[in-house]
Amino acid sequence: MDSRRLPPKSSRTTSSNDGGPLHHNQKRLAPSVDNRSPSPTPKASDALPLPLYLTNAIFFTLFFSVAYYLLHRWREKIRDSTPLHVVTLPEIAAIVSLMASFIYLLGFFGIDFVQSFITRPSHDAWDLEDTDNPNYLINEDHRLVTCPPPANVPPISILPNPEPIISPLASVEDEEIVKSVTEGALPSYSLESKLGDCKRAAVIRREALQRTTGKSLEGLPIQGFDYDSILGQCCEMPVGYVQIPVGIAGPLLLNGIEYMVPMATTEGCLVASTNRGCKAMYASGGATSVVLADGMTRAPVVRFETAKRASELKLFLEDPDNFDTLSIVFNRSSRFARLQGVKCSMAGKNLYMRFKCSTGDAMGMNMVSKGVQNVLDFLQNDFHDMEVIGISGNFCSDKKPAAVNWIEGRGKSVVCEAIIREEIVKKVLKTSVASLVELNMLKNLAGSAVAGALGGFNAHASNIVSAIFIATGQDPAQNIESSHCITMMEAVNNGKDLHISVTMPSIEVGTVGGGTQLASQSACLNLLGVKGASKESPGSNSRLLATIVAGSVLAGELSLMAAIAQGQLVKSHMKYNRSSKDISKAAS
Repeated sequence: MDSRRLPPKSSRTTSSNDGGPLHHNQKRLAPSVDNRSPSPTPKASDALPLPLYLTNAIFFTLFFSVAYYLLHRWREKIRDSTPLHVVTLPEIAAIVSLMASFIYLLGFFGIDFVQSFITRPSHDAWDLEDTDNPNYLINEDHRLVTCPPPANVPPISILPNPEPIISPLASVEDEEIVKSVTEGALPSYSLESKLGDCKRAAVIRREALQRTTGKSLEGLPIQGFDYDSILGQCCEMPVGYVQIPVGIAGPLLLNGIEYMVPMATTEGCLVASTNRGCKAMYASGGATSVVLADGMTRAPVVRFETAKRASELKLFLEDPDNFDTLSIVFNRSSRFARLQGVKCSMAGKNLYMRFKCSTGDAMGMNMVSKGVQNVLDFLQNDFHDMEVIGISGNFCSDKKPAAVNWIEGRGKSVVCEAIIREEIVKKVLKTSVASLVELNMLKNLAGSAVAGALGGFNAHASNIVSAIFIATGQDPAQNIESSHCITMMEAVNNGKDLHISVTMPSIEVGTVGGGTQLASQSACLNLLGVKGASKESPGSNSRLLATIVAGSVLAGELSLMAAIAQGQLVKSHMKYNRSSKDISKAAS
């Protein structure tokens, strides 16, 4: 049974030539008078030589058969390493047939629909609201039948269009600009360049957004922010900024120096817990942290005609005799970029080249990418058949959990350790050394292994890393690899004291560039004494920031593990991570 369009009511029941009623599906003789009722508009499908259902069946079969044939042929070409653009005569015929059937199917679904809107009378022939019973269908013998309304089905509520939210603007000119944005005449992304005023552009964009969506942005602040500082480097098309509270943990006694650590978070208990860990470490003499390696990576992927040619480039890049030449080419990108090494990996005839270089006090992704591009341009002089597929082939690996970062490191590789005296474990952490060692073995080591963790042999390193990253203007997405951490605990000094360490092979931080230049984030970096670039020793500020991150992670690990060992995790979260406001009153 198929549903079909009904003609207007005036053409369904009319008077016959002899004055009697004429049913809507009876054939009608052409009247001899000029004031006859208009006949139904013919459909485009009436011109087909075959019935519509046969024509549809033929073209549907042709479309899917040809598509299957072409996919099968392309799979064979890929297996045989035959270029896809080399086609045979049968394939050309198949492509033509595929296009013809696609054009027909496109016309089948669209032409009658479009024609109904172009040629229909003023009465909408698609509406059945003027019939006595709107539940019409046409059965197999083309007679009208009615289908009963479904039982116990609630009526569908149609949401009204959102009412525009209109806020007063500074001038009539701004109102006109908002109107142009909402009507699509002026692109929202071009407001800054058109107006020359970043704050005014944000206000106008925000108002246009509210009027377009009908949703209020009240509660999202827009005043009190320097929108000029983010233009072209931090955020596009701003409409405000999100407020995240910043707490302070510390003092963190690290390598004999005290640091007050800023942490931007909305998770209650996190700052308090890290602060307790700092207290325990301070009372035990502090922690020691060492940077093991410092180098950002970028790994392009290139392709050759054969695996043999790809292997020739691999051998060339890894040959020590060629390193000086590659370094000269790479280091042209920046006065701080210094190539440290290249490691390659092959997948068939595809070659992945992992370049590693120092980047000063910058996190360095842009810097290393420019150096890699210089090397790729240089290599194509001798390897003309090298096809560059992408500047990043995921062998880097950026913003993804990857074993290569866990093993080889990326950014700053740091280890941090401390010895917590037995009396501090009992007095401050409220637990015992033996309990902490056992819990660390069963949770952070064995438990993570059971879970198949990759770089996650810790309690909650990501919590502390994310909070410091947001507070100091780092890339929050790089929390993924920067949180790779293994926490170790061991009883020392005849089992009385606790040795705890965290090893973090890929902390990716910088003190210049990106979000570090924003006022709030710059203030947090200044609090730590690592704001901007070090003029005396380029790169020392970013390395110090990495050690502070590791030291803070050590404090957080120590406190959380003690809370779990003591059985106080749930109790502390109920105390510090729950709002005391009356939700029902707040909602009203």
